Amino acid sequence: MTAMTDALQAIRKVRQTRRYAPDPVDPEALREILEVARWSGSAANRQPWHFVVVDDREQLRQLSEVRPELSWVSSAPVAIATVLAGDRKITEAYDEGRVTERIMIAAQLLGLGSAVAWYGGAAEQAKAREILGAPEGSTTRALITIGHPAPGKQPTGVEGGRKPLDELVSRNRFGS
Repeated sequence: MTAMTDALQAIRKVRQTRRYAPDPVDPEALREILEVARWSGSAANRQPWHFVVVDDREQLRQLSEVRPELSWVSSAPVAIATVLAGDRKITEAYDEGRVTERIMIAAQLLGLGSAVAWYGGAAEQAKAREILGAPEGSTTRALITIGHPAPGKQPTGVEGGRKPLDELVSRNRFGS
């Protein structure tokens, strides 16, 4: 296989990892992931993010309690919180999605698992902002956990793989 084919196959395998082995993440791998994040594109190259690396067990536990659905966050050895400036809500939401996906792809290419956790509504985001020490007015919606996947099956949502392309793609007009 070519390097390009290998890379495309790796990208297709990016999935949420919600169960982690206790092994730490190599600091050099984390630095590489943060470099990928730093070089992610953003609207008008504003780079509206600040990344908070969380490796403190107690802080990860607190973040996992922001919403009941996030209990798995506490098992990750490290997480990267994205804190956005908060002054351009629409473009920042787009930029946040771009950088989150790139972090997850970089983790996959380095042999690590990752998952994105959303804090939820305004009250949950305020609690996360407090735990992270983020400035008032900033947007703190997402946390990307990173680590070595635990052995065994990962919890999943809908089973069955992916829909075929002919169910997802139209040409020129929706449904054609």
